[in-house]
Amino acid sequence: MFIKRTTRQVGGKTYVNHLLVESVATPQGPRHRTICSLGSLAPAPKDQWRGLAQKLSAALGGQTTLVPDPAVEVRAAQTRPARRHPRAGPGPGPDVVAIHTDQVAVEDVREAGPVHAGHQLWRVLGLDTILAAAGLSARTRLLTQIMTLNRLVRPAAEHAMPDWIRRTALGEILGTDFRTLSDEALYRTLDRLHPQRAPIERALAERERTLFTLDDTIYLYDLTSTYFEGQCPFNPQAQRGHSRDHRPDCKQVVVGLVLDREGFPKAHEIFDGNRVDRTTVAEMLTILEARTSRRGGATVVVDRGMAFADTLQEITDRGHHYLVASRQAERTPHLDAFEDATGWAEVIRPPSPRNPGQKKSRVEIKRQVVDGEVHLLCRSEGRTEKDRAIRAKHEQRFLRDLQKLQARLTKGRLRQEPKVHEAIGRLKERYPRVARYYAITYDAATPAVTWTLHADKQAIAERLDGGYLLKTDRQDLEDEEIWRVYILLTRVEDAFRDMKSPLMERPIFHHLKHRVQTHIFLCVLAYHLLVAIEKRFLDQGLHTSWATLREQLSTHHVQTIVLPATNGQTLRVRKGSAPEAIHRDIYRTLQIPHEVMKPVRTWAPTEPR
Repeated sequence: MFIKRTTRQVGGKTYVNHLLVESVATPQGPRHRTICSLGSLAPAPKDQWRGLAQKLSAALGGQTTLVPDPAVEVRAAQTRPARRHPRAGPGPGPDVVAIHTDQVAVEDVREAGPVHAGHQLWRVLGLDTILAAAGLSARTRLLTQIMTLNRLVRPAAEHAMPDWIRRTALGEILGTDFRTLSDEALYRTLDRLHPQRAPIERALAERERTLFTLDDTIYLYDLTSTYFEGQCPFNPQAQRGHSRDHRPDCKQVVVGLVLDREGFPKAHEIFDGNRVDRTTVAEMLTILEARTSRRGGATVVVDRGMAFADTLQEITDRGHHYLVASRQAERTPHLDAFEDATGWAEVIRPPSPRNPGQKKSRVEIKRQVVDGEVHLLCRSEGRTEKDRAIRAKHEQRFLRDLQKLQARLTKGRLRQEPKVHEAIGRLKERYPRVARYYAITYDAATPAVTWTLHADKQAIAERLDGGYLLKTDRQDLEDEEIWRVYILLTRVEDAFRDMKSPLMERPIFHHLKHRVQTHIFLCVLAYHLLVAIEKRFLDQGLHTSWATLREQLSTHHVQTIVLPATNGQTLRVRKGSAPEAIHRDIYRTLQIPHEVMKPVRTWAPTEPR
């Protein structure tokens, strides 16, 4: 508040008035609002107006000072509105105290929003009940929850996890004091959790199927690799193999994951790091049947790395159907059909609801039946340029490495013929996309390596750019439905991306086999929470990611408000901050309470500063 001098001309005479005003924000900008008029006489020298305004504001609010100012009291009494019918209201309650406003402080601010959301979804999924049914103690269930929430919110190694827990509001949310928690307790939790992974995963899959009314007729199966830091001498599963993380220098394990069509995990398994994809299908189907109690009748969708006749036979022998992308070479018999302009139908691909201006690449499909098997020919405009760019890049690297091999021979650094053939074989294995277009020969007498391009094979590949082939034994599916079911396989890729990026599954620092498996299991549990959160938003037509929600919720805190009272004591109130509009929208969509914790009040003598 401040005092403002105003003038007004009436009949050639100037009238002066002094107003007590305050500045307020309006949609049109800052404006002055009059509190009261102080009359035409100056209330005090101008250099005292600021102090006078503060005293008037306090007097109007009913506050008093140690040394009353009679002039202020008189002026405030004149400006207060008279009450014609005064009523005796109730006196102040026991929770009303006088506070030194200039000493109010905020302490122990802790992030609460993301862990609150994760904890509430943990309760929605009934995970505590599931863990109890698996025979785990209350303490183990509690530590399993906080380790899973750590993966969901801000992943850290077990050694650093206790410090993270104490920097969040998990203690208040769970009603537990974590000040003495050590990493040893977390490592022991991994040991206790490991034998119970299968029953937990089975019960959780059943709970989600009922809670979200999930369809269990489609199973999406794919694999990825996760690498280690260190040599892992005590883990026989840690092997070097084909690294999806582009870390061939590190040992790894292979993770197999089965999702339903909504993206909820049904089963997972950890294989040796050098395991070939196609050899895991039978074992994974056995695990899946144990987790879901389903025997046959589903459609198993796999990628081209498992598109072999014996693999597909294993799927059908168990009573399931298959839908698979064929290997590149299997497109060649359909070359004429790919180039024939007739019979193609365009797939209608609507843009994302959050991005109506999104441009989707054109996709066309054509159906053919070969020996009772449906072959769906697909071609994509966006994929054509991608295929050409990838082939050009691989061919450039392939020819460069061949020239390096020739240079080694010329300088005499490679002389043994078996070693030369091994080097050629490694190049073919490294660049299978383009090596098949070249005939490579080795002349030991020269010695020299020569290569010849099969232009006809390369020309066929160029004509097939942008095309791919889907195969299924299901005759009842429409063409577009086949394509859309196969595209669901991208959800497994999204799951692996989520587990490796926001959930930080990699790199793995554990060296013991059972702890590595439990570490990955915790990542899968965290992914259950993640997909349940995103499912709640998708059900409302909202396409958003957990990473975005986590950032938005990070500003919802729990803090202690310190209120020094005039009675010589200090009141401390531990409570959650008022949720902002974005927080309330997120909690409303997730169908969880807005309140993070019940307020806690404590009194203590005021300490001198």
